[in-house]
Formats: sequence, structure tokens, C-alpha cells
Amino acid sequence: MLPKFWVCIPARRASSRLPDKLLQPIGDAPMIVHVARAALRSEANQVLIAFDDDAISDCITSAKDLTQESRLRLVKTRQDHVSGTDRLVEVATLLRAADDQIMVNLQGDEPLMPAQLLNEMAELLCANPEASVATAACPITSASEWASPAAVKVVTDSDSRALYFSRAAIPVQRDAADARQPSPGALRHIGLYAYRAGALRMYGQWSEGRLEQLERLEQLRWLENGHYIVVKCLRQAPAAGVDTAEDLERVRALWAGGL
Repeated sequence: MLPKFWVCIPARRASSRLPDKLLQPIGDAPMIVHVARAALRSEANQVLIAFDDDAISDCITSAKDLTQESRLRLVKTRQDHVSGTDRLVEVATLLRAADDQIMVNLQGDEPLMPAQLLNEMAELLCANPEASVATAACPITSASEWASPAAVKVVTDSDSRALYFSRAAIPVQRDAADARQPSPGALRHIGLYAYRAGALRMYGQWSEGRLEQLERLEQLRWLENGHYIVVKCLRQAPAAGVDTAEDLERVRALWAGGL
């Protein structure tokens, strides 16, 4: 049986690479509406849209199917948050969420995220009570992905707990015949998270860590403060989200083709 959990969508209007990204149309609706629909296909008890601009909430309230959803809730949050995690800290505080409340973070630019994966993140965190965070990864198979700093790598221990995240090609196989090829078992991190609300509130009190500042990876803050992150290894990554205009056209084409 799935635990009770929330899906929380941090919905920030500003976007440097693609202006008004969450408001961009995909098929019959703006992107943020499709993300909300994806979240509602999960088994979440509540779906929270943590927005910072009324243009986003107007998109949600203009979608007739969403206005009829009793599980859907809009939460107005500040505009000055650096990351989606910081926005969820505010949500956990505003709603006075119980410390053990599981909150799955679905980014507002992930309209193709499978609902089942949201369920699995909640289930994974529930099954690992010592962990503060659950996340996902998938095997790295290409040399280009292995070498790219944009592809974040994660190394785990024998209990699938994260040891380190890096933009560098890790772990290194010292005696490999071709060091440009991925090491056996190399994993790319997928930016999907489940948190416990109490741990989120602690996260909001910590300063950026030294390693976080070096790598520019916020998940390292958890490790630097002694918290566990449990990692689910997927056979393949879910469809990528939208970051650029090219990404948007790719998703529109998939949508037009019936996915």
C-alpha cells in the first residue's frame, strides 16, 4: 500500500533561458496545466502548486478539469527563492506539515513525468525511514553523457544510499583501456525528489556547503549535513523536461504525435 504523500510543484514564473516557460502552450493548455494533470494521475493525497505569480494561478483556475479536482491546492509563495527545494521549504512551513509528511517534488517544467514514478519516489522514502530524501538515477551508456558537466553523476553505496554527486565523470575506473568510456555501473542523477517535511525545514536553516558551492549542486547540502539520500536506479530515464526553446518544440512534437 502506498503511503500518504503530497506532490508539490514549485512553479516560478521567471526563467532565464525560456521566458514565461511555465505559461508556454503545449497542445490544448499551458505547460503548468499539463504538469498539474500529470501529478493528479499519481496516487498523491494532495497536489500543491507552489506559485509566485498570479499568471500561473490564473492558468490553473482557467482549466475546467482542474477546478473540479478536490486534491488540487494553490499555495502562494515568495518570489526570491533560489531553488525549487527552497520553495518547498516555505510550503512545508506555511502548511505546518507533519515532520513525517512525504512531499514529492515535481518540477513545473516536467509535463511528461510518469505518474507511477511519483508514486515510486514516495514509496521508496517510506521504505527507508532513516533517509531524509529519495531520488532517482539511471545508467550512463554514452561517452558524451559521461563527459558532460550538464549530466550530474551519482555514486551510491551497497544500500543504494548516495555517497556523492558530481558534474565530473565518476567513479573513475583507473585501469580502463579507454578512460573516455563510462565506468561500469556509472549513474546519471535524475532531478526528481521525495522529502520528509521535517527534514525540509532543517534544510532551510542550513547555509550552502563548501561542496555545494564548488559543484553548484544543492543535493550535496544534505550529504554535507549528515543526511541520507536513498537512490532508485531506473532502467531508463523518463522523458526530459523543458529548459530551452528547442526542448519546448520537442515536447510539442511529442504531444502532437500522441506521445
